[in-house]
Amino acid sequence: MSRILSGIRMQDPAKPAINDWSYGSLLGAIDRLAADLCENIGLDRRPVAVEAANSAAWAVLDLALLELGLVSLPLPDFFTPDQRSHALADAGAGWLITDSPQQGGQALRVGAETLYIHRLDHAPVLLPAGTAKITYTSGTTGTPKGVCLSAAGLEKVATSLVQVIGTDYAGRHVAILPLPVLLENVAGLYSTLLAGGHYLAASPAELGLAQPFQPDFGRLLAALSTVRANSVILVPELLRGLMAAMAQSGRTLPDLRLVAVGGARVAPSLLAQAGMLGLPVYQGYGLSECGSVVALNTPDANRVGTVGRVLPHLNLAIDPDTREVSLNNHAFLGYVGGDPALSRIATADLGSLDDDGFLSIQGRSRNVIINAFGRNIAPEWVEAELMAQPEILQAVLFGDAQADLTALIVPTRLGQDPSALSLAVARANGALPPYARVARWHAVPAFTPLNGMLTPNGRPRRDAIATAHAPFLSRNEDETPMPQPFFDRLVTETEPARLSLLSVPQIQDGLTGRISLETYIAYLTEAYHHVKHTVPLMRTARAALRPGQEWLIPALDEYIEEEEGHEEWILNDIRHAGGNAEMVRHGTPRAATQAMVDEAYRFIREENAAGFFGMVYVLEGTSTAIATHGAEAVRKSLNLPKSCFSYLTSHGSLDIQHMEFFRTLMNQISDPADQQAIITMANRIFGLFAGLFRAIPHSRHTEEVRHVA
Repeated sequence: MSRILSGIRMQDPAKPAINDWSYGSLLGAIDRLAADLCENIGLDRRPVAVEAANSAAWAVLDLALLELGLVSLPLPDFFTPDQRSHALADAGAGWLITDSPQQGGQALRVGAETLYIHRLDHAPVLLPAGTAKITYTSGTTGTPKGVCLSAAGLEKVATSLVQVIGTDYAGRHVAILPLPVLLENVAGLYSTLLAGGHYLAASPAELGLAQPFQPDFGRLLAALSTVRANSVILVPELLRGLMAAMAQSGRTLPDLRLVAVGGARVAPSLLAQAGMLGLPVYQGYGLSECGSVVALNTPDANRVGTVGRVLPHLNLAIDPDTREVSLNNHAFLGYVGGDPALSRIATADLGSLDDDGFLSIQGRSRNVIINAFGRNIAPEWVEAELMAQPEILQAVLFGDAQADLTALIVPTRLGQDPSALSLAVARANGALPPYARVARWHAVPAFTPLNGMLTPNGRPRRDAIATAHAPFLSRNEDETPMPQPFFDRLVTETEPARLSLLSVPQIQDGLTGRISLETYIAYLTEAYHHVKHTVPLMRTARAALRPGQEWLIPALDEYIEEEEGHEEWILNDIRHAGGNAEMVRHGTPRAATQAMVDEAYRFIREENAAGFFGMVYVLEGTSTAIATHGAEAVRKSLNLPKSCFSYLTSHGSLDIQHMEFFRTLMNQISDPADQQAIITMANRIFGLFAGLFRAIPHSRHTEEVRHVA
């Protein structure tokens, strides 16, 4: 008997299994549907194609086919009509089961749902012995390729996932990806049932996914919140959209314990941003030939920047010369119409293993860009950093044999301000070494399967994209590149330090409202002790400007006028929150806070007064993020009145306006010494500010602890 079905039989029959089915009633539904299938299909062993939206009926049908030993051929809804027809004929499908009554066919009752079975006239095709499922993948060509997989191999994947993640995370799993996608079918459905979890297969419309290329992320967020989802599987595009909806609405998902992300490279900066929103995201890696998952980070073993440890049933090797990853003990039996699979398969992915067994994937071997200096650059690496920025929806990198790299960028929304895109590129460049940074970029229309720029499963067709945008990519070697504005350079060269600051637990928990009242008051206390120095520092900088820097005086005067008295706002917030404001006023700061203030005075007086603007960049940029994302979350979590947050909310809205003024001001600074002083000061203050936050006594709000434990 199938290991999946045996696992279902071992669960408590009363526990919820799939939607409204309990584990006990699920077994009865599988048996009844299997009997109906036998009555319709008889002795025909040709593959059974399944074309239906996510539902409990889809899941029960998949398990019934597994019980009968019939070959399942799931058809994704993103296939074009030609690809669908090719898959049916190529696999020799004998039957098609749909959820559409308009297509006719014999009705199959699955509880309250109905499926419809149709006979097909395709000639039988010789398939590898033991084939249980055929999944069609389209790489860079338009014709999908049928991957034949064994039931035992698929079950090994699901069993390994339960082994490395643990049954503690088997709560309510919501299917967001289509069930015909192997990742959701195996890592979602099979693993959840083996672990004794509750699998929720909602229709795409219920989740805001009726239009797969135009998701309603607000509806998706609301649906996950309503059902209190504990785990989901996403691709990076869906993760970015969900994060944007959370940031815009201020809504969190405190019940989520595991968000597995795969299907494409995920930038570490995107993972850092997800952590700021309270999303427990874990990156993985897989391929169809291995039954969907090869490696995965888990709550107990997570290393950002890697795809996790290899699943225990697999044996992975990396060629020492080419760095190509290969695997054996996989689920792959061979391609439809091809030779049997070798015991070890080459993946064409370039990778490395660290000393602790964490796997890193750099990209595809045939996509590697070799620049004019002989450096090898995986475009997926750079593209992932670009697409981690909220302003960028898609990005494709070029630069083979060129001195610098060029990116074609699809903005998140039409009419995106070019300066916002420029800043987004600068932030991405900050997470990359100099040889992998983008020097030129161009905004272009979206890449889609319909315009021939993407494969049906979302991979860029690089040759087609290069041909379509040849005029921009065919750069004249005599063309002088535009100089990078100084503000963009400041962002680029301080981005690692900014991300390090935002990774501090006190900030991450504050942004999601998971801090206690004591921690919030402790934060306000340290804020008072550095904010009270803001105006004195500005006056010190004004007095220390050297000849040639006097043009900065009006800007400093404007800042001084704007910042006067802000420390009193903080004391008022402390009073309203129940703290002792006068004790704070007359008290002393923590050593880390004093160290940041002392370094600011020293740098202004002894090195370069213009460096003060590096501190402005840190404090205004950071307070904007904290105020925009964190103040309301903390207020709701602690059930405090708005009068406790006047500093954060007012300062945040002011600093959003200030940043545009600051950008314009920085782009007027042309002296190299002043530019370097501002960058140096910003990096130092980012580090010292992180130390300030780490020194704040930190405890989580107890109600939130119950949600996230």
